[in-house]
Amino acid sequence: MAERIQKMLSRAGYGSRREIERWVEEGVILVNGHKATPGQAIEETDQVSLRGQRLRLQSRLQSKPQVLIYHKRVGEICTRNDPEGRPTVFQNLPKPHSGRWIQVGRLDINTEGLLLFTTDGELANRLMHPSYQIEREYAVRVMGIVTEEILAALKAGVILEDGPAKFEKITFAGGEGINQWYHVVLHEGRNREVRRLWESAGLKVSRLTRVRYGTVSMPRYLRLGYSEELEVKALRNIYKSVDMPFDEPTPPKKSQAGNKKFGGKGKSRR
Repeated sequence: MAERIQKMLSRAGYGSRREIERWVEEGVILVNGHKATPGQAIEETDQVSLRGQRLRLQSRLQSKPQVLIYHKRVGEICTRNDPEGRPTVFQNLPKPHSGRWIQVGRLDINTEGLLLFTTDGELANRLMHPSYQIEREYAVRVMGIVTEEILAALKAGVILEDGPAKFEKITFAGGEGINQWYHVVLHEGRNREVRRLWESAGLKVSRLTRVRYGTVSMPRYLRLGYSEELEVKALRNIYKSVDMPFDEPTPPKKSQAGNKKFGGKGKSRR
C-alpha cells in the first residue's frame, strides 16, 4: 500500500517525519532514480536511496520495533553530534537491532530524567504530536514562597512569550522553607516550559527531573547514564496510548523458554 514518503521512511526508522521532509527538500532522496517530491506516495517495493545509499525499506518495515528508556544526566545535550564537543545522550545508547534510534522529545542541558528512543518513526511522531495529549510528568524543586494563588494561576493558565501554557496537575511532594518539591503534569513539550511557567510566578527552579512520559515511568533502579529496553507489556501499553497496532512477539518454544526473555531488567550502557 502506498504511503507518503515521510511517513513510510519514518515508520521504517530512518528518521523523524520532519527530518525526512527536510531531506526531500534538500534533494538528497531519490525514488526510482528521480528526486523525491514533498508528500510523494511510495510503495515498499520502490527503489529509494538517501545520499546515494539504497534504503532497505521492506526488511526495515518487517523488523520488530524497539523502544528504549534512558536516564539522562545534567550536562548532556539531546542531539546526535555537538560542534562544541559536549556529551550527548546518544553516546550512551546501545546499538539497535535494526534502523536507528529516534528521540522522542527533548530535555534541556540542565534537566535530567526520562528520555524515550524508538526505531519506529511513526510511534515517535504520535508520541510527540499535540493531538494525542501525551502527559509529561516532572519532579521539580522550587525556590521561593509558593502560595495557593500561584498554584491556582499556574493550573488556570498564564501567557508566555510563545503563547498560553498551564500545568494540568500540581502535587506537593515535600520540602520545607523556600525549597519545596512538586510533581507537575503537562501535555506539551515546548522549550523550557516547566521552568518558564514557574518563573512567570517569580519563582526559580533549582532542580528538574522528568519522571514519566505517557505510560512509561522511570524505574527507580535505573541509574543516570544507563538505558533499558521496554518489555512486551510496556510496549503494548505505549502503542495503545497512541492508537497504533502492536504485533505481539512470537512466543519461544518450550525447550528454549528458560533461556529467552524479551527486554529484561538488565541495564545497558555504551
